[in-house]
Amino acid sequence: MCHVIVTCRSMLWTLLSIVAAFSELIAFMSTDWLLGFPRTPDAVFSPHGETYRPTLGIYGRCIRLPHLRRGVLCGPYAVHFTEIASGFWQATSIFLAAAILLLSAVAFISVFTMCFQSIMKKSIRERVCVCVCLFLILGLMLYPAGWGSDKVQGYCGPDASAYQLGLCSMGWAFYTALGGTVLTFICAVFSAQAEIATSSDKVQEEIEEGKSLICLL
Repeated sequence: MCHVIVTCRSMLWTLLSIVAAFSELIAFMSTDWLLGFPRTPDAVFSPHGETYRPTLGIYGRCIRLPHLRRGVLCGPYAVHFTEIASGFWQATSIFLAAAILLLSAVAFISVFTMCFQSIMKKSIRERVCVCVCLFLILGLMLYPAGWGSDKVQGYCGPDASAYQLGLCSMGWAFYTALGGTVLTFICAVFSAQAEIATSSDKVQEEIEEGKSLICLL
């Protein structure tokens, strides 16, 4: 018999897992990791004399093309993995992709823990969350090392180098990935708490009474 067990701690763990997974996925797909230096009208041949800041992501970018009606063209600059701007960014892509897959699995499992008291041992869940944190931290630490690539210098100027932004500034995607990393760390902490909450004496008493929906604060 399926017992739907809902506690504050298990619900919080579920929500944090889902939010962390979506945060990392959105950040990884975004082109707003770096904001390039403002382009002058002469540089973009803009008939309206407007300046703009192109954006550069791990594998995508947004630039303004005056001959396009919509003005801004966004899409991947790297068709193949080897075309990503830097070897450091390639490593970042691998770490982030692996972390997102693991986070998605954790988020999926967290939903089913409402129907089962234990899908996997809490030690395994904690280790998975810790591994995800390590992958995300490594990816975010390696990312600035690629700022010295030719691709980044085209957006940030010749002064851009490893861990030096040059004329660029950080976009919202980097901070979103950083926030997702913090949420993942919190998930690792709440993983043990969620396991304890769903295995408490009160839950056992509710199950023995024959209740299929168990809600506890």
